[in-house]
Amino acid sequence: MVVATDDETLVETVAACDERGEAVLVLGGGSNVLVADEGFPGTVVRVATKGIRAEVSDCAGASVQVAAGENWDEFVAHSLAQGWAGLETLSGIPGLVGATPIQNVGAYGSDVSRTIASVLTWDRRERVRRTFAASECGFGYRSSRFKEEPGRHLVLNVTFQLRRGDLGDPVAYPELARALGVDVGQRAPARQVRDAVLAIRGNKAMVLDAEDHDTWSAGSFFTNPVLTPEDAAALPPEAPRYPAGERVKTSAAWLIQHAGFAKGHGNERAALSHKHVLALTNRGGASAADLVALATEVRDGVEARFGVRLVPEVNLVGTRLGGPGRS
Repeated sequence: MVVATDDETLVETVAACDERGEAVLVLGGGSNVLVADEGFPGTVVRVATKGIRAEVSDCAGASVQVAAGENWDEFVAHSLAQGWAGLETLSGIPGLVGATPIQNVGAYGSDVSRTIASVLTWDRRERVRRTFAASECGFGYRSSRFKEEPGRHLVLNVTFQLRRGDLGDPVAYPELARALGVDVGQRAPARQVRDAVLAIRGNKAMVLDAEDHDTWSAGSFFTNPVLTPEDAAALPPEAPRYPAGERVKTSAAWLIQHAGFAKGHGNERAALSHKHVLALTNRGGASAADLVALATEVRDGVEARFGVRLVPEVNLVGTRLGGPGRS
C-alpha cells in the first residue's frame, strides 16, 4: 500500500504500476467498496491529498478547488461555515471529494453535478493531465464519463461553483421538506437543511455509529432502476415511478420489500438493515462472501418477482454477484 499525500506521488505511483503491468486499486475513503476475502493482488494507492483553494466574489460566488483526498462531509461543513450554499443536501455522505464526480453522488433531490465546474484528472491511457468542464463529464444518474471508462481517469481535484448566501437551494425532496416545515420548492437556511439531512440519515442508520450494526454498511447497495416506459408499465400500478428523461426511474427499496425481503432479512453474519432495506449490513463477523450471497439472493428475488435486475451501486473488487448472468 502506498499513501499518496500529493498529486505527484499519486500520479507517479499509479503510472509506474501501469508501466509494469501491475494491478492498481486506487482507494479513497473505502466507504463504497466491497473487497473479496482473498484480498487484492496488486498495489493499493490510498488518496490522501489535501487542500482547499477558493476565489470568492460578490458577483460570481465562490469557485472552490478541492483536492481529491479531502473528506467530503468535512468539506460540506466547511463550505456552509464560509457562507457558500449548494451542497447542504449532500451532508453526511461518506468518502472523499475525488469520488464524488465519478459516481455523481446525490441525495435528497440533488447531486454534485449541479455544483461541479470542472474536474482535473490524470488520464492513465494518454498519460496526460486533463481538465474536464462539467459539460464534458457526461453526468447522469449515479454515473459519469469517469465511471463509464472505469480506471482510466484518476481524479486529482474538483472545482465547485457555489452561491454565496445563507439560504439553501429550493427543497426538492418531500421527506426533507416535511422535516424542515416548508413546502417542496421553498428554501430554508442551508445550515438547517444540513442538520435535517443528518437527522434523516441518522434515523435510517446511514451515519456510522460503531455501536449500531445497522450502520455497518456501504450505504445503498443497489441503484434505483431506470427503465424503459414499457418495462415501467409492466410493474404493479402501485410501484413508484419518477420521470428520468425519456425513461422512468423506480425505487429499488420498493422492489426489494415487495419481492418479500423485509428489513433484517439475512442471518447473524450479514443481513438487510433493520431500518433501510437498501443497505446490506455486517452484523459483526460477515465475510465478503456472506455479503455477496445476500446481495445475490436479493437481486435474483427481485428479478424473479418483477423482471427487473438490480445493479450494485457498491464497487465490487475481486468478486461479483453469482447466479445466471453473473454481474
